[in-house]
Amino acid sequence: MIKIENLTKYYGARLVVDNISFSIKKGEIVGFLGPNGAGKTTLVSQVTGVVLPDAGQIVFRDRDITRMPAYRRPHLGMARSFQITSIIQDMTVLENVVLAVQAKAGHSYRFWEPAIADDQLTEPAMRALIQVGLEPEAMQIAGPLSHGEHRQLELAMVLATDPELVFLDEPTAGMGREDSARMVSMLESLKGSRTVILVEHDMDAVFALADRITVMVEGRAIATGTPDVIRADRSVREAYLGEDMNTAIE
Repeated sequence: MIKIENLTKYYGARLVVDNISFSIKKGEIVGFLGPNGAGKTTLVSQVTGVVLPDAGQIVFRDRDITRMPAYRRPHLGMARSFQITSIIQDMTVLENVVLAVQAKAGHSYRFWEPAIADDQLTEPAMRALIQVGLEPEAMQIAGPLSHGEHRQLELAMVLATDPELVFLDEPTAGMGREDSARMVSMLESLKGSRTVILVEHDMDAVFALADRITVMVEGRAIATGTPDVIRADRSVREAYLGEDMNTAIE
């Protein structure tokens, strides 16, 4: 579905993404694991067009999109969530998701009442809310929801656009154990139906979800493989986990 070759990004003199290459098949969940500052988010920002690479190539479904503007990529079937949740606080839960559907569809921006009454917009929005478990909160104002529910809402906004390739940037960030487990369970339900690039620093989440994992440190990919391969990789233990944390992944 997507092939990345030699992707490289500098910020000034600092090399943030160092010659990263990978490819992903349809239906796979591929995880990028690493500490803060490893270059994970910058990598995803390049693939989604938010940041243009200094070198390398991005091919999505046999089409070179390396220099394509970010706003065009969702129309090819790509969608992304961000580390910091981006919702409209004073709209209802349903209205937030309808807005995402409307934007993807290229629907004309009219007064909100006609839009919220349009079944072509509300039906996919409600399906997405059901999928993430927020159907009972559909008519509530989004702002007062919990942090975990905000993350669920953002995932619903992503899924409602019916993307082929989903980028999830730290989907469990800031969550407690219970909310994190709920999010992992929801993401497990996507296996096989969506192709997912998952960026996380939470080892448990990545090991539970990913078919393959790449570990990044200081912009470089130091190891790639199945969760079992990554668990056993000494360079991962030493560079990311530390020898004193070996038991954390056993």
